[in-house]
Amino acid sequence: MKAAEIRQTFLKFFESKGHQIVASSPVVPGDDPTLLFTNAGMNQFKDVFLGFDKRSYNRATTAQKCIRAGGKHNDLDNVGYTARHHTFFEMLGNFSFGDYFKQDAIAYAWELLTTKFNLPAEKLWVTVYAEDDEAYEIWNKQIGVPAERIVRIGDNKGGRYASDNFWMMGDTGPCGPCTEIFYDHGPEIAGGPPGSPDEDGDRYIEIWNNVFMQFNRDEAGVMHKLPKPSVDTGMGLERLAAVLQHVHSNYEIDTFVALLAAAKAAVDAAGGQDCDKDSPSLKVIADHIRACSFTIVDGIIPGNEGRGYVLRRITRRAIRHGYKLGARTPFFHKIVAELANQMGDAYPELRQSQQRVVEVLKQEEERFFQTIANGMEILEAALSGGAKQIDGETAFKLHDTYGFPVDLTADVCRERGVTVDQAGFQVAMERQRQQARAAGKFKMSAGLEYTGSATQFHGYEHLVCEHSKVTAIYVDGSPVQSAKSGDDAVIVLDHTPFYAESGGQAGDSGELRNGTTRVVVEDTIKIQADVFGHHGRVVEGTVNVGDQFAAKVNAEQRQHTVRNHSATHLMHKALREVLGAHVQQKGSLVNAERTRFDFAHNAPMSDAEVRKVEALVNAEILANAAASAKVMALDDAQKTGAMMLFGEKYGDSVRVLEIGSSKELCGGTHVQRTGDIGLFKIVAEGGVAAGVRRVEAVTGDNALAYLQQLEATVNGVAGTLKAAPGEVEARIHAVLDHVKQLEKDIAALKGKLASSQGDELVAQAIDLGGIKVLAATLVGADAKALRDTMDKLKDKLKSAAIVLAAVDGDKVQIAAGVTADQMGKIKAGELVNFVAQQVGGKGGGKPDMAMAGGSNAAGVPAALASVQAWVAERL
Repeated sequence: MKAAEIRQTFLKFFESKGHQIVASSPVVPGDDPTLLFTNAGMNQFKDVFLGFDKRSYNRATTAQKCIRAGGKHNDLDNVGYTARHHTFFEMLGNFSFGDYFKQDAIAYAWELLTTKFNLPAEKLWVTVYAEDDEAYEIWNKQIGVPAERIVRIGDNKGGRYASDNFWMMGDTGPCGPCTEIFYDHGPEIAGGPPGSPDEDGDRYIEIWNNVFMQFNRDEAGVMHKLPKPSVDTGMGLERLAAVLQHVHSNYEIDTFVALLAAAKAAVDAAGGQDCDKDSPSLKVIADHIRACSFTIVDGIIPGNEGRGYVLRRITRRAIRHGYKLGARTPFFHKIVAELANQMGDAYPELRQSQQRVVEVLKQEEERFFQTIANGMEILEAALSGGAKQIDGETAFKLHDTYGFPVDLTADVCRERGVTVDQAGFQVAMERQRQQARAAGKFKMSAGLEYTGSATQFHGYEHLVCEHSKVTAIYVDGSPVQSAKSGDDAVIVLDHTPFYAESGGQAGDSGELRNGTTRVVVEDTIKIQADVFGHHGRVVEGTVNVGDQFAAKVNAEQRQHTVRNHSATHLMHKALREVLGAHVQQKGSLVNAERTRFDFAHNAPMSDAEVRKVEALVNAEILANAAASAKVMALDDAQKTGAMMLFGEKYGDSVRVLEIGSSKELCGGTHVQRTGDIGLFKIVAEGGVAAGVRRVEAVTGDNALAYLQQLEATVNGVAGTLKAAPGEVEARIHAVLDHVKQLEKDIAALKGKLASSQGDELVAQAIDLGGIKVLAATLVGADAKALRDTMDKLKDKLKSAAIVLAAVDGDKVQIAAGVTADQMGKIKAGELVNFVAQQVGGKGGGKPDMAMAGGSNAAGVPAALASVQAWVAERL
């Protein structure tokens, strides 16, 4: 059976047993920021097992895309060196949510393996948890597995419930015993059965694990029986395929045979030295193309943090192994087509995103190939000294300057039996972080120490707080008891309507006023997470700690800001609809003037895409839907489907904003209805980093002002062209075509003028022992005219050395030419450089023709006069 047939047989078997076939969830969990990648089939059912979610079915089966290349589950270092480790793999699973339990789960597994996949029963071994007599009896008495092939696995990790055969979701929560199924490859392979001293050999290979969730472990470690025990199973498709295809290594199954061939072809085409098809480096490449491609399909692009960093590590590891095999140009992206051919039927999203995957990988390759040679040279030099460890500073330099993730440096070192000073690397990394933090402390609030009570924010509902008490004052970064007129100060209030800069939204401005004192607030920044610093100048009176003020936000500025912020949410949603679900926020800045939004995307937006995004946002505005914000528990927010950003730190309670069709976590201020935004217009789109685009947009009266300015500009151009505004584009094209024709005519006239001068110059050539020497100026010539005239003069003079110059103001252009019979003695490049140095320039070129420039037009006559003597010295 090929892998595709195995996958389908598994799913159809369990469908025949009443299971719902559920599509694989993405490898990037959309609703679980705590999980780096989907690493097991049960991930998408976690809330069902915990009782937080209810499905329309109580039996399910899946073929789940999984990645184990970061965090707790990380197999990256072993890939390429073992027969069964992968960064990406497929987990076949069947699940019971309070329906069937041990007896049916074991019976289904045995039936599938022995009747559908026809594995010999005598080749199968099983393990059970040492205390799980029920599972043991089912295997032995009902299935008929001999006692000598059933292994009880007990406490081998310390603690009663710390066995390989006892599964726990965490320190508390659902848990239960496991039963595993092993395949015996035969006595010709080294290794012992599970539980034996040599169990780590390759003879007995685990192919399936059945987890029986029957307890709930409380904080005291007490096990309570679950009212509805459940089943969670997992079987690696690649391992099963190796067994059914009678091969020992996963890299010998049909999927990898095809990917290895594609990898070899790509590496060879990029300069590889006809590498061995069994090369470990090829296995790395064939494995990594799956993890990288499916990660990109789910919206991740290479970056320097989180999932983007893991993707970059895997991609650059594959590139380095290709480089090791001789590849010197991008090759990795060329394997995507074969991957889509192998897995596109099972996972259509791969084919749908194939071109984008290719573009993202190619861009990353091109970036890394610019530095990999220099990086490898430094690494090789460090390794050549015979040291057993690469120092942390070198590892950091490779990371910071040449784009070598430290894991990649460690991978190269491991091949030479050398380690990396990880502690030293971390010291260097921390030093860089501290320098970056120090450089970024430009706000007055940075470093302010505050120990008082938190600021109560009322700005969602009100723009004025009549009785706000001053709890702290800072002048020049130091705490003071009062600030007088003329002082720049940071003032902390116990209650405020001022929004403090956060989540990309700029802080509010406004004023603090009482009967004797007035403070103009220019900005509001968070001193601490819940302490707001009001930056401003005391313009009247004196501010004292304990004083009360009426705190009033600049309403017009706030109104402009909330329009832009609300439009940002609608734009984010529209960008995902137009460009794809891979679009993810990478940064934003929202103020009263405009919204600036950075997002993951690897190509410029077309005019049509920009217009479509504008249309979607403005349609939401016209719908005039009410906006709502609700504070709820993070778990409840996840269930609503609200978008949350990976890497963001969310508290137990979050604010869910619903505006139009957008639903995101956001603590900012917003319009009451979408119609309050008024109008939305994108004014700029461009790239800010590899794989990151930036859109800037305006709203409301700012958008109107922008459009009016555009209209005024168009009308002004129309007046200049003496055309109606609707005719401007056509008229400009006509003018440009006319200019191009005039330029051609001028070039032709220059050519004719130079040609006529060239005919006259033939007579001025001086004969030096059989070679004609000519040095002259061409009036009105450009570089092309100089070259064309040079060719004609060489044809006419037959054996010659020629220098021609053209002067335009202070700018000098020089051409030198030497006929073929004289190049043994005279080189045009040397001759033109000799002349150019005398007119403030330099140049060079081929022995028969060379060009140069200069900036001293006054020196041209003397420079040309020196040519004859220079040539004579070389004859």
